[in-house]
Amino acid sequence: MDRRSLLRSGAALVAGASAPLLASPALGQDMRAATLRFVPQANLTSLDPVWTTATVTSNHGYYVFDTLYAVDAANRPRPQMAEGHEVLDDGRRWRFRLRDGLRFHDGEPVRAADCIASIKRWCVRDPFGQLLARAVAEWRAVDDRSFEARLNRPFPLMLDALAKPDASVCFIMPERLANTEATRAITEMIGSGPYRFVAGEYNSGSRVVYEKFDGYVPRQEPPERASGGKIARMRRIEWSVIPDASTAAAALTNGEIDWWERPLSDLRPVLTRNREIRQEILDVEGRLALMRLNCLQPPFDDVRLRRAVRLSVIQDSYMRAAQGDDTSLWSETRSLYPRRTPYYRDNPDLMPGSLDAARAALKEAGYSNGKLVIINPTDFPDIGPLGQVTNDALRRIGMNVQLDESDWGTVIQRRNSREPVERGGWSIFHTTGSSNTYGSPAMSPLIRGQGEAGWFGWWKSDRAEALTAEWMDAPDDAARARTAEALGRLALDEVATIPLGQFTIRTAFRRNLTDFLEGSTPYPWNIRRV
Repeated sequence: MDRRSLLRSGAALVAGASAPLLASPALGQDMRAATLRFVPQANLTSLDPVWTTATVTSNHGYYVFDTLYAVDAANRPRPQMAEGHEVLDDGRRWRFRLRDGLRFHDGEPVRAADCIASIKRWCVRDPFGQLLARAVAEWRAVDDRSFEARLNRPFPLMLDALAKPDASVCFIMPERLANTEATRAITEMIGSGPYRFVAGEYNSGSRVVYEKFDGYVPRQEPPERASGGKIARMRRIEWSVIPDASTAAAALTNGEIDWWERPLSDLRPVLTRNREIRQEILDVEGRLALMRLNCLQPPFDDVRLRRAVRLSVIQDSYMRAAQGDDTSLWSETRSLYPRRTPYYRDNPDLMPGSLDAARAALKEAGYSNGKLVIINPTDFPDIGPLGQVTNDALRRIGMNVQLDESDWGTVIQRRNSREPVERGGWSIFHTTGSSNTYGSPAMSPLIRGQGEAGWFGWWKSDRAEALTAEWMDAPDDAARARTAEALGRLALDEVATIPLGQFTIRTAFRRNLTDFLEGSTPYPWNIRRV
């Protein structure tokens, strides 16, 4: 059965649904009103938001952990756990002071030593953090509530780094957990955020539960995205992992769940007809759909073959397959900087969307039928169709393609492998990411040429790293823009990453929920039931 036929049958199931679909513990009326039931975008397989860049894990991280700084609606860094800071010695020393009353979920106070260990671990994994680490000579605890960064050179983007949103966030955790090697995922979830993780009710592939942390002290400012007063108005939040879209839609229609993060595009009209359901775009900047190629292994260690794949990409096909035919919700974006970010420039010459040009490039490169493997999820509607479109396009230009489909958790684990495809490695995977994350050279892993120290795909470019350093040290905005444009063009030319289009999502929730916050993360605080 093809995808459209399956969705038509799913829509019929939603329209006729009446019996309860989800089994969950019986809750009293008062507790049910204080419980938010949520269907996330994908299964939560990894719990450590520093170890993985998976968006669903970052979303989970915002429940459990807090940050020293966070961005507001204008993407400006604001104090969060921090009470404030001083910049001393002509920018070569930063001193931070924590708010009073901060506690972890195990009752222990948040100390300067916890912050230092957390920042150091984050710096190992995140591209922005790696830039920060190069500038820092020493982190030093002054007392339990104050600590300092002594720098080799000024680093004006210090607060932007600590407030980095969405993916690879600098979450603060207890020192004993933060001392875990950054290449090894932690599994004990102890943070100081507004909700605590209920480990005894966690069942990967089925259920995740959070309960309000009564020891959390919100800031007094109004909430904006991940900054300001995070008031947990729900006593309990239950994630129900429902890979089948028609089942999720029926559960929302029946009132068995309250909020479905990413409704499938084909089922939106069914939800629209239900007066008890609202659909809104909370992430107004949207997301980039992406193809990442493994630059370490054949065939894509050859830049000529990577370029042939880039030439084959017809973004309209990807967006219609993954997001439907409503063009008000997506756009072609032939750039590694998203639309509505400062450095966006269209590159039609690099991405003509031509299978004939791709075939010619393969022939010129001397492609000899080398096998490539696409790893692709079957349980992630925003991503699965992307891999299927790539599989079809590359077969049509004459490449030897194997499509390996599995659940998203397996894809996340497998993309860590640097082995050849004959030993379980991979050639291509697809994903999506917040436009916020990719808006500048400091934050975006898509354009960094760090090789084996970088993001999955491991593109190596000394020139890209030199341009990143030049951007960081640029004397003015005009020079910074020129450098960023050159870096974005270089990364697209050498195919560090291939953009597949940009889209926004209409999230769906029961009408009796209000006060959602805008942003690229489904923030759980501030929401109330009326």
